[in-house]
Amino acid sequence: MNATMRRIDQVTNILAPLAVGQVMTLASNVIGCGFILGWNLVSLIVEFIFLSRVYRIVPALSVKPPAPEDGQASLERPAERTEGLVERRGSQEHSEVVTSAPGLSDDDMSLNLKEVTNLPLCFGRFRWLLSTCKDGWRAYYRQDVFLAGMGLAFLYTTVLGFDCITTGYAYTQGISGSLLSLLMGVSAITGLMGTIMFTKLRKAYGLVNTGIISSCLHLCCLLLCVCSVFAPGSPMDLRLLRPFLDANANSTLSAAGGMVEGQRQKHTYPMRGGINQPLLPDRSSIHWTNNTVLFENMPSGMEPDSYISIILLFLGVITARIGLWSFDLTVTQLLQENICESERGVVNGVQSSMNYLMDLLHFIMVISAPQPHHFGILVIISVLFITTGHTMYFLYARKAKRKPAGCLDT
Repeated sequence: MNATMRRIDQVTNILAPLAVGQVMTLASNVIGCGFILGWNLVSLIVEFIFLSRVYRIVPALSVKPPAPEDGQASLERPAERTEGLVERRGSQEHSEVVTSAPGLSDDDMSLNLKEVTNLPLCFGRFRWLLSTCKDGWRAYYRQDVFLAGMGLAFLYTTVLGFDCITTGYAYTQGISGSLLSLLMGVSAITGLMGTIMFTKLRKAYGLVNTGIISSCLHLCCLLLCVCSVFAPGSPMDLRLLRPFLDANANSTLSAAGGMVEGQRQKHTYPMRGGINQPLLPDRSSIHWTNNTVLFENMPSGMEPDSYISIILLFLGVITARIGLWSFDLTVTQLLQENICESERGVVNGVQSSMNYLMDLLHFIMVISAPQPHHFGILVIISVLFITTGHTMYFLYARKAKRKPAGCLDT
């Protein structure tokens, strides 16, 4: 079922760029944006209808299971727990105020009582939030598949995907919008191949070994991305690494001079033909016409000297999606099969929060190094994070082969 749902997702990723690209080509980019907006609104209504139907078919989903008596207090909502606490504390504080300050007016007493009762309510909810996070992380940490889940989360700290970061970099390297849409469709096809490979590998080698094979395939394909950083046509300026490579003082001073020169050229491309080209045209030159060029009046010489680097980059990103989606399905299946039903929701919630946290980290990386000649450094850092994530899975696989996986006793 997981593989089938992922195939539907990948087929959608194939058809969506083609459909939107045709709308933008035949009409305009503004109409294309309106088409996407309308499609999302209609999809929201359809999704709501389907979810309502699911709850009607399975009424048990709408009923929370009865909580155990010993854990009743810990499972109450914060408002329910704090209201009783506030009532008890409020009555005590009210009696103390009346006895200690008999000269206060009724308005002063009511204002003082309001301040006293609101303070514990705020702290009670904050304390409940911290307790929930702590209990969720404890439940996540003691799972057998903890390392596998963390390995999947580390894969989110990457710029090697078809998101806005890679798209923006591709535009600076002379890739047109039509070609980029085609590449996105091809990447979705490789992702679809990954879902098919997952089902076949699992039947042949088992779930844990499927993750190992997928990890190795993913890492091998990403080596092409690392090669693209040093290939001809790469905008990466190796002078940025000189302060970390030079050991003597003279070399350090020379590298510092290179850094100063690099800062002077922060908003320029490397010199081509003796002329410094601007990084991007002014914002006023952005237009919304029906052609595939993102910027008009682009200066001559914006194209890279060689397309070998960008070809290697996208070749690595596209082929790596076979191992990526197979590995993603493997970890998802492990989380479903090896976590007790009573803790499955909590663990999945913590897993999702870790995924989003690591995804946020990759945006912070881009903010710290936003220029195209910094992209090579981001690629290397992304590969390091991905390698760390797969290493965590290898450790889990080694442990799982020694100990049979199963539901933890609570």
